[in-house]
Amino acid sequence: MSLDFREIATTTMVLFAVIDILGGIPVIVSLRNKVGHIQSGKATIVAACIMVAFLFVGEEILNLIGIDVNSFAVAGAFIIFFLAIEMILGISLYKDDEPESASIVPIAFPLIAGAGTLTSLLSLRAEYHVENIIIAIILNTIFVYLVLKSSGRIGRFLGKSGLSVIRKVFGVILMAIAVKLFAANVHQLFAIQETLATLK
Repeated sequence: MSLDFREIATTTMVLFAVIDILGGIPVIVSLRNKVGHIQSGKATIVAACIMVAFLFVGEEILNLIGIDVNSFAVAGAFIIFFLAIEMILGISLYKDDEPESASIVPIAFPLIAGAGTLTSLLSLRAEYHVENIIIAIILNTIFVYLVLKSSGRIGRFLGKSGLSVIRKVFGVILMAIAVKLFAANVHQLFAIQETLATLK
């Protein structure tokens, strides 16, 4: 095993920023008001299973369609970059329809384990050890569970301005990590191309 506290901290922050569960509190509160109850435990477990499964199976899916992890990581870096822009500027480049119920589908997917999260996982896998990413997933799902259980109180405590500040701070962190992922994987792609050219 290659446990690394720095990798765990970095991947945890990336997933925390991409999942953006604090930013999703208004949606969660709205769902709770509509249906009266959110299955926090079940939604969190399903989301964690989706993330871990995609971490392992995602690369195989890419291989089937002929895409290497480095290329996917570069594409993922762009998605993370645009997510960061959304968080920093408070704009919406892409918005899912608001879910109508608080079942597993809207909470676990796409609110927690959405497209951005799954893309980020494969991008992270190209750069960091799998065991460190799994620990980051576990830490984030614990936090997500706690937020889901107490979303109403957190929303009232932080207020709109507090949530906005948190989103902007993590948006900047996310942008820096997107640049790092892009630089590292573009370098790997050029190295692979040079190797192939040499072999020819």
